[in-house]
Amino acid sequence: MLQRKLIQKFERRLKAQRFSVNTISNYSSALKMALKEMKQSGVKALPLELIERYINYKITEHNISHSYQRSIIAALIKYHDLVLEKNLPAEYLYPKRKQNKIPDVLSQNEVRKLFSVITNIKHKAILQTIYSGGLRMSEVLNLKVCDIDSDRMIIKIRQSKGAKDREVMLAEKLLSLLREYVTEYQPKEYLFEGQKGGKYSSRSVQQIMKRALKKSNNTKNATVHTLRHSFATHLLESGTDLRYIQEFLGHQSIQTTEIYTHVTKVGKSNVKSPLDTL
Repeated sequence: MLQRKLIQKFERRLKAQRFSVNTISNYSSALKMALKEMKQSGVKALPLELIERYINYKITEHNISHSYQRSIIAALIKYHDLVLEKNLPAEYLYPKRKQNKIPDVLSQNEVRKLFSVITNIKHKAILQTIYSGGLRMSEVLNLKVCDIDSDRMIIKIRQSKGAKDREVMLAEKLLSLLREYVTEYQPKEYLFEGQKGGKYSSRSVQQIMKRALKKSNNTKNATVHTLRHSFATHLLESGTDLRYIQEFLGHQSIQTTEIYTHVTKVGKSNVKSPLDTL
């Protein structure tokens, strides 16, 4: 009971500091898991040695990602600062920044086949929403019914990564599918809700993707996030300006978006001399 109150206090103070809804959710989730697995109540400061052992355990036994490791450390540092009013010098446990790896992408034919094997309209709508606008997993789960603007043909992404709002295009095909889905499922608040209401779970979305890949005989090491990478790559291949793709993806730096120039099929070999166009 006391731990729950402390975590609620943590969430309130993060909100007061204008952290995005998604960041607050990530920090809170990481904190609760860490306290549970370290068998700590959260009432007093945690020893650095214990945190270090825990991080090494998560890396070795669970192969956690760089981003999740950063979330755990950031959550613990913020919790000590905002709730316990203690300094936790754990910055040295942040992972070294990894070099931008060239992302895995699906071809348009592979995406088409992936969608064709999904028979559940809700499952299909979730994955098509991610692909059609290049959304992150958290962004599609945070979408509300009112965020679909069929008059302006846009999807509103609120409080995304970096606490920024943005707008992405609403595809005609997606709008048609969403209308059919909403008629059948009648979501009340969130566009995609669980069986008992509230936001749909990320784990369920991952399972939908995994089953669709298997059913479509796709052996690539693809994830839900691969659909976002594929969206960007396919736009670039169709000639869309990189700056527009940057806006659609919500990247702060154009350098982050430039990684897609390494996977697109539109390379130097396909560039024609202006003489040939005369």
